[in-house]
Amino acid sequence: MKNWIVALSLVSFFHSSLACTAVNIKATDGTVIAGRTMEWAFDMKWTINSIPQGTRLKVGGPDALKLPPIQFITKYAVLGISPAIIPGNPALLEGQNSAGLGMSGNFLPGFTEYQTVTAKDLDYVSILDFGALALGMFANIAELKKELPRYKVWYDASLPSGPTPPWLHFVFTDRTGASIIVEFVKGQMRIHDNVANVLTNSPTYDWHITNARNYLSLSNFAPSSVTVNGQNVTEIGQGGGLVGLPADYTPPSRFIRAAYLRQLSTPANNRTEGVQLVGHILNNVDIPIGVAASKDGAKVVSDYTQWVVIKDLNNQQWHVSNYMNRTNYVTIDLKKIFDGGKPGSWLIDQLPYQTIDITNKLVN
Repeated sequence: MKNWIVALSLVSFFHSSLACTAVNIKATDGTVIAGRTMEWAFDMKWTINSIPQGTRLKVGGPDALKLPPIQFITKYAVLGISPAIIPGNPALLEGQNSAGLGMSGNFLPGFTEYQTVTAKDLDYVSILDFGALALGMFANIAELKKELPRYKVWYDASLPSGPTPPWLHFVFTDRTGASIIVEFVKGQMRIHDNVANVLTNSPTYDWHITNARNYLSLSNFAPSSVTVNGQNVTEIGQGGGLVGLPADYTPPSRFIRAAYLRQLSTPANNRTEGVQLVGHILNNVDIPIGVAASKDGAKVVSDYTQWVVIKDLNNQQWHVSNYMNRTNYVTIDLKKIFDGGKPGSWLIDQLPYQTIDITNKLVN
C-alpha cells in the first residue's frame, strides 16, 4: 500500500510539471550561448528584473528557528526573470550577471528534498532567494563549486510559491563554457558537471545521463541501403539515422532530443550562428497550448511555452520571446543596463515585440 501511495504522489507532481528545457553551446570563436524555454500552465506575471551591483539583499532561515537574517551586498549586477506573483525579493528562475555567469532553474518534482537548517547553521538561504544569491555574489563555475556547498538551501510551507511548490534544480554556465547542475536530493546539495550541456526536468540529472545510453544508435548520417530479393532499398528521405529519437514532451524525451540535436548539429562559428543554433534546438521542444494537457477535476490545464531566453554570456546580450511572439525575439543589451546602475522591472508579455511587414518593399 505504501508503494502505491508514493506512486500516486509522483503522478500528481508530474501532472503539474513545469516542462522547461535548457541547452548550452560554445561556438568555434569561444562565444558561449545558453538558452532555455519556460513552460507552465498558469499566468505567473513573468518579469525581467534589473538588480544593480551593490544592491543590499536580505535572506533568512525558517521562521520557526528565529535565526537572524543575513544581509549581503551584491558583487555583480544581475538581470533575471522571476514570477511577480511571488512577493519579496525576486525569486529568480533565470538570469545572468555582469561577470557572464548564467543560470536557469527548472522544475524537479517528485525528487527534490531541500536541506534542513538548524540553529547552529551560519549560512542559509531559501530556495526563493537562491538564484539572486548565486548570481549576485559569484562570478564563475569554479567559485560556485567552492562556495555553494557551505549554504543550507531550504523551503517550507511558510514561503509563498504560487500554484506549485518550488521543487527546482539549476543549471549554471559561465563564459568559458564550464557548466554545472545543482540539485537537492534526500536533503543534500548535489553538484554535477553538465556533461550533456542540457537540462530538463524530472528525474534527476544522473538518471538522464544514464538514460542517454539507450540511444547510442542515433546518427545524423543516413542508414546504408540494403538489398532485398535483389532489389536495392534506400531510406525514403533524409534523417533515417534519427529513427527512434523521441518526439513527446516528457522530460526524458526532451532531454534526449535536445542533447542529440546539440551533439549532431554543425558547430556554430560565432555568436550570430550560436544564437541561431540554440534557437533552432529550442524550437524542437516548443509546446503549443493544448498538446500537453491534464485535468484538474473538470478543468483542463495545459503547459505551453510561455517565454524563451537565449543568453550570450560573453557579449552580455539577451534574446527574448513570448508565446504570442515566438519567432519575434527582442534583444536586450545587458551591459547598458548594468552600466546604468538602476533597478527596474519589465513584464515579459509587455515587451515591444514587432512583426515587420515588408510587402511595400516587394511590390514597389
